[in-house]
Amino acid sequence: MHKLNFIDLFAGAGGLSEGFIRAGFEPIAHVEMDEAACFTLKTRAAYHFLKSENKYDIYISYLKGEISREELYSHLPKALLDSIINLPIGPELNSYVHNSISKLRKGRKIDLIIGGPPCQAYSLVGRARSDDGMKSDPRNNLYIEYAGYLEEYNPKMFVFENVVGLKSAKGGAYLRKMEELFLAKGYQMKLFTLEATNFGVLQKRRRVVIIGWKKELDIVLPDFEVIRNESNFKVNLLLKDLPKIQAGEGADKFLKYLTRTNSYLNQSFIRNGIDILTQHVARPHTDQDKEIYRIAIQKWDSQKERLNYNDLPERLKTHKNRSSFYDRFKVVASNEPHSHTVVAHISKDGHYYIHPDIEQNRSITIREAARLQSFPDDYYFEGVKEGANRTAAFKQIGNAVPPLMAKNIAKKIKNLL
Repeated sequence: MHKLNFIDLFAGAGGLSEGFIRAGFEPIAHVEMDEAACFTLKTRAAYHFLKSENKYDIYISYLKGEISREELYSHLPKALLDSIINLPIGPELNSYVHNSISKLRKGRKIDLIIGGPPCQAYSLVGRARSDDGMKSDPRNNLYIEYAGYLEEYNPKMFVFENVVGLKSAKGGAYLRKMEELFLAKGYQMKLFTLEATNFGVLQKRRRVVIIGWKKELDIVLPDFEVIRNESNFKVNLLLKDLPKIQAGEGADKFLKYLTRTNSYLNQSFIRNGIDILTQHVARPHTDQDKEIYRIAIQKWDSQKERLNYNDLPERLKTHKNRSSFYDRFKVVASNEPHSHTVVAHISKDGHYYIHPDIEQNRSITIREAARLQSFPDDYYFEGVKEGANRTAAFKQIGNAVPPLMAKNIAKKIKNLL
């Protein structure tokens, strides 16, 4: 049988792609402009390839720091490395991207295009912080480039993921133009507003997912909005097996788990047989930040209330902005069925993601953030240079689609195709 394939545009760290691979799709190419994210994609490609070739021990050696990234990649076919295309999508470079994909597809038809353009231009927060409400941001029009790829490759279907703010951006004009353009390219579309918790992710994360299909295909989409794979699990199941560390402590490669696995970690594929732990390093924090963290944790534990920045003692209030972002210090609620949304701002500081254990008194690690997004523990987030790069990793995680959510969407689409 023909194995269904896809091209991932604006691929980021590959969360959406990971879900489709798990559902049985084959990636033809990933296109991503961020260099660090492309290294993450190559390392994940190495994981999938080596596991399929019964050479998983090579990948484990890399996670343990026994071999270099260059040596890891030396075990991969050139075509696989070439399938990660580190270029921006736009009129200046599209011909280079198409040329690369042409060599990779080898005449095969493309079944699916997935991916979503950078969302800052559509996000409510992005618009609020922009002087002109992001009206002049060139990323507003990347959907036009996306439509160009639909025309070039003529896939049966597409999946376009973005923030909920897309529905209201420019009074809904972008969304109307999108629908008109996709229709002109031969595709009908339907928009779904989805909540990650409904797909088993222990994180509150609302996203828009547009599913498109060729007009001539007899396709009836399921209602993705009524899917409910919610569970009775609590966030503490994501954290309890990890070593307890203080601010500035931990290891990039590698640590041992504190306890055995649990039902949620198994069911979500987070601990999928791997027995080593990477990227569990806590940021260093100032004594002032740690004092604020303790106050925030105590308030949550005793009253289930969030810390209001203006309620802090005057000596701890160093921010000039006292009229907004009152909740800039926020505890990850371990005793709830989901955390608050992990966003890319976590790369700037960890104040919005305080670990719930007052004894550890720190912000969450890369591995903990990745788990909140449902990435498996054998997923390694790269920087441009080999070795730990906390900023790059957090940015990739905050921008990603949860793989568990993506897998559930992919399974439905696979059934349709």
